[in-house]
Amino acid sequence: MDELVKKIAGLGLPGILFVIATAASGGSVAAVVALLSSLGGPLGLLGGLGLLGLVGVLAEYIAGFGIENVLKLVYTERSKTESVRFLLKEINELPITDELKTKLQEHLSPVVVTDTPEGEAPKTIEIVEEEATT
Repeated sequence: MDELVKKIAGLGLPGILFVIATAASGGSVAAVVALLSSLGGPLGLLGGLGLLGLVGVLAEYIAGFGIENVLKLVYTERSKTESVRFLLKEINELPITDELKTKLQEHLSPVVVTDTPEGEAPKTIEIVEEEATT
């Protein structure tokens, strides 16, 4: 069993995904092949295996660079073509920590806070309409 775990650990995230798929299917080879085929889309089983490889490469890159930095770069790029309001709503719905959500939202839409001097009351402006006399 230890040797199997070492081999799966060597595969990284794709190995974990494969184990989860196998466990979810009850160990049925046909179910695992069907899952990989569905992941592969039009490329079938080979596409599914390729996708597991791609996930491994991406996971390694993200782990090295940091998920926060990767998400910031992705959302900065998307903000060039998509509404910031839409992206902020999307970030709010992501299954990530509230701290990371706040960082991403501040990155996209930084809040400018201006300090007003103490004791200075806000000005009130009154609009008065004058009637024309004829």
